Amino acid sequence: MSNSTTLISAVASLAASAMLIRSITNDFIPLEILDFFYSKIYYLSRQFSSQLTIIIEEFQGVSRNQVYEAAEVYLGTKATLSALRVKASKSEDDKKLAFSVDRDEDISDDYEGVQVKWKLSCEILEPYGSRHSNDRNANFKSEVRSYELSFHKKHKEKIFNSYLPYVLERAKDIKQENMEVKLHTIEYDCYWNGNSVKFSHPMTFKTLAIDAELKREVVSDLDKFVKGKEFYKRTGKAWKRGYLLYGPPGTGKSSLIAAMANYLNYDIYDLDLTIVTNNNDLKNLLLGMSNRSILVFEDIDCSIKLQNREEEEEEEQKKGDNNKESKVTLSGLLNVIDGLWSCCGEERIIIFTTNHKERLDPALLRPGRMDMHIHLSYCTFSAFKQLVLNYLGISQHKLFEQIEGLLGEVNVTPAEVAGELTKSSDTRDPLQDLVNFLHSKKMVESDTIIDQC
Repeated sequence: MSNSTTLISAVASLAASAMLIRSITNDFIPLEILDFFYSKIYYLSRQFSSQLTIIIEEFQGVSRNQVYEAAEVYLGTKATLSALRVKASKSEDDKKLAFSVDRDEDISDDYEGVQVKWKLSCEILEPYGSRHSNDRNANFKSEVRSYELSFHKKHKEKIFNSYLPYVLERAKDIKQENMEVKLHTIEYDCYWNGNSVKFSHPMTFKTLAIDAELKREVVSDLDKFVKGKEFYKRTGKAWKRGYLLYGPPGTGKSSLIAAMANYLNYDIYDLDLTIVTNNNDLKNLLLGMSNRSILVFEDIDCSIKLQNREEEEEEEQKKGDNNKESKVTLSGLLNVIDGLWSCCGEERIIIFTTNHKERLDPALLRPGRMDMHIHLSYCTFSAFKQLVLNYLGISQHKLFEQIEGLLGEVNVTPAEVAGELTKSSDTRDPLQDLVNFLHSKKMVESDTIIDQC
């Protein structure tokens, strides 16, 4: 008889003996004593185990557990790397497919050198009395789901105080990145329209035709703002940023707002002050905004007449308390963008646009309200090169040098240049048309100067 055959026989004999001992034990030792004995063994085994497991259930009472939701989103980015079975889904508000862990799948993760293991556990519960009921819903079974997070005990503090908060924050970022940008407008009863529309503007910083150096400054400022949560908290400031976009019509103010929204993946709230009847409604609109959003006041100098605070007080004294008109005031607007009400939300950007900066009250323009003033002026050569690349797909041409010289002499907006570039699909003709247009515009400007003299 071979050694392997002898080993198999020994194992079989041992297994049979164990079954016999278990049978005898069950027959002669009371069940209560056996349960006590087994529970003690289980307790001792856990005491000597080096692993700790956190159970994260799907629900807390009737509400969904936010930690469970965060784990579901976070692990979706890990599932496709190591899991054998994953679930895919997509809603109308999602940009792309979302993945999640399937039941009983193990997912490994590494956080700053600490190894952890996640597992989705599902327990099927039968309704009470279902075996004896004739109700057609008696066979309905509910599913209780939870995540099990296992790791070495020595890393307990790091997992509690660092890793789980990281998962919560990372999940928030993932959901934000995957959400479609929405455009919100207000209704005549001063509430944000519940039927927001998908913001499909294709403008990005890659295709935005403004001065190249200015574009880099704006992107850098946005990046600093998004990463500045701890800075704003440390300095005691509301996590918001104000931008004033000013310059002639057609210089790209709306395009810059679209590029900012697409870059940050922030919803846009377009606030028409002519619809808002008073300061209280303005505050309610602010409270109705989501975090990580952009509040836009377009053509702020033209929408309503904003008196300075001294004029407001004088007018109120003349009219008397009983004759005060219901309207938005400069003081009310300042409270919304920089007062106590501005703290009711975080990671928000406020943008004012105007064609005439000099018409705005200085109180609106100071740092803390409008932190960055962005002058969108006439077309520069770098903006022109971006337009030519967008419309014609070229980066070099013999007419570039001549056009660069003309752009330094003529005030022409990017919108006017784009109009000339789209007149013909031929690569040469649009540039020659542009040269002719710039020459004619130069002559008109010269004649105007002569007439003024």
